[in-house]
Amino acid sequence: MAEHNKRSPRRLTVISGKGGTGKTTLTGGLAALAQNAVLADCDVDAANLHLLLAPEINKRERFFAGYKAVLNPQVCTACGKCVEMCRFHAISMPRENAPPVIDALACEGCGVCHDICPVGAITLKDADCGELYESETRFGPMVHAELGVGGEMSGKLVTAVRNRADEIAQENGAELVLIDGSPGLGCPVIASLTGVDVALVVAEPSVSGFHDLGRVLDLCKHFGIDTTVVVNKCDINPDVTAQIKSSCSASRVEVSGEIPFDNDFTKAMLAGKTIIEYNNSPLADLFREIWMRVKDLLTA
Repeated sequence: MAEHNKRSPRRLTVISGKGGTGKTTLTGGLAALAQNAVLADCDVDAANLHLLLAPEINKRERFFAGYKAVLNPQVCTACGKCVEMCRFHAISMPRENAPPVIDALACEGCGVCHDICPVGAITLKDADCGELYESETRFGPMVHAELGVGGEMSGKLVTAVRNRADEIAQENGAELVLIDGSPGLGCPVIASLTGVDVALVVAEPSVSGFHDLGRVLDLCKHFGIDTTVVVNKCDINPDVTAQIKSSCSASRVEVSGEIPFDNDFTKAMLAGKTIIEYNNSPLADLFREIWMRVKDLLTA
């Protein structure tokens, strides 16, 4: 086996404190610039990197996590204990002396009903929470997923996406796993960040964007992750952009780039292209500069 196949790939997660900052647009641009990379869309609650990269799905598998309660009406004695004990109000009695009905969407799979049923009429089955895909894009392999309607365990699905992306990177000898992370601070964000080498935080110059950036930087600091910031739509509010840069400087966090608002981004998306591929846009040079700075962090 070649030596490069024995090394673990570097891992870069692009995240943001809120949705709509341009995180996936930036990830798509970086995917066009990165070489020998595996892509992972970990924004499983609202995945959209596939809209930009048009992946060809090679493999799909259902994702099961947690449990759902299932009632056997032939065994049930309609004693009502499960209805009384369900704190999520997922079980109801449609009529007296009739077997209860379990609302699968409301069921949290805690197992209390299973444990207290005196006749063993309730079983727990694995919950079908979504689907995971292995695909090929014009920029290389991509792993992505879709959380089902009302599905939970998004953090576990993110972990499944990342684990498979890591496996493919090892198999292919890829040098980088490029991760489009979830926005916010919740479980899927933490799962997107765990164990990565660099976090690239996309911020927008708004009051809420500045506030959410601070929370994400605190999270990255907590996990000891090297972090850099890109300010998108930097020219729509120069005062807040200046505040972001000042705050990053005080926290010793590098600002790797400032991207102005430009209609070329929308035009590129409508054409199904990244900004790197679109009409020789001057914004492509700005993305290349950002990528070079991020590469320096990845190889430091």
